[in-house]
Amino acid sequence: MKVVRFHAPGDVRFEDAPEPDAGPGEVKIRVRNCSTCGTDVKISKFGHHHIHPPRVMGHEIAGEIVEVGDGVQGWAPGDRVQVIAAIPCGECAECKRGRMTVCPNQVSMGYHFEGGFAQYMVVPREVLKVDGLNRIPDGVSFAEASVAEPLACALNAQNLARVGDGDDVVVIGSGPIGCLHVRLARARGAARVFLVELSRQRLDMAADLVKPDAAICASEVDPVAAVRELTDGRGADVIITAAASGKAQEQAIEMAARQGRISFFGGLPKDNPTITCDSNLVHYRELMIVGANGSSPAHNAEALNLVATGAVPVADLITHHLPLDQAIDAFGIVARGEAIKVTIEP
Repeated sequence: MKVVRFHAPGDVRFEDAPEPDAGPGEVKIRVRNCSTCGTDVKISKFGHHHIHPPRVMGHEIAGEIVEVGDGVQGWAPGDRVQVIAAIPCGECAECKRGRMTVCPNQVSMGYHFEGGFAQYMVVPREVLKVDGLNRIPDGVSFAEASVAEPLACALNAQNLARVGDGDDVVVIGSGPIGCLHVRLARARGAARVFLVELSRQRLDMAADLVKPDAAICASEVDPVAAVRELTDGRGADVIITAAASGKAQEQAIEMAARQGRISFFGGLPKDNPTITCDSNLVHYRELMIVGANGSSPAHNAEALNLVATGAVPVADLITHHLPLDQAIDAFGIVARGEAIKVTIEP
């Protein structure tokens, strides 16, 4: 079969690999869609400390079961499934407390296990053990199901930041995850959602699709002042930094209303992970700053339901459908900001 395999930073190859078989406790799927994200771009350029090459990349996976290993119950060939990316152990103290997103023993598809940029792949027993194989609802395409994983990550963040009825929400970053945050906030009852982005081109492309209540180009205006003007000086109830930007995190604190909630969704570069925080703003305004790290199996299942019910549409966010042999080209499309979401169809 054909795969896209990481060998070293700057060395990702489209090549042949043996077609796998499902072992005990595993299922084998025919990959129908594996969508790309910025993490794939970073891995292709810089590698990752959890990846020991060679490794088949890809972690936003949807496909069809073609083989069921010994001991697997409840699944059969022909079942349409979505696969979680981050795999908690299900046994540690955090998992037992229901905090699967911060499992210290977490492993991941495309990192520790072969990923979805392949014609076929094996879903390991570790995924099935924590109910991480989700049945795709009727009416949801494989492409849409592959976007459930990033939507699940947005869902985790908005749960932690308590996005809800009547909130003014700011999303900083207009990439695919930022677009998902805009739509999810609306589905959760936000009164208004504002989208902030440095690049005018990316902002216009995203705003044309997700129609925020205001689109703020941070390279043209002061986004803090713009948010304050839009909210009559009050500030926003929730600010989500869906960008790997320390400046965005600092601005998020400044634009928060009293008792505002700030989600540091996008991680910062490891060589520059610190920001300047006005602690008095946090203190006197009673602000809450929360992190957000991936998603749990339950978040993935809920994300699929949000797509199935139409609460969070995702089909139009997939601006590029490419075959497997163009997956490496897709990384460049993502890196240059020429797409919202790119999905690979092996």
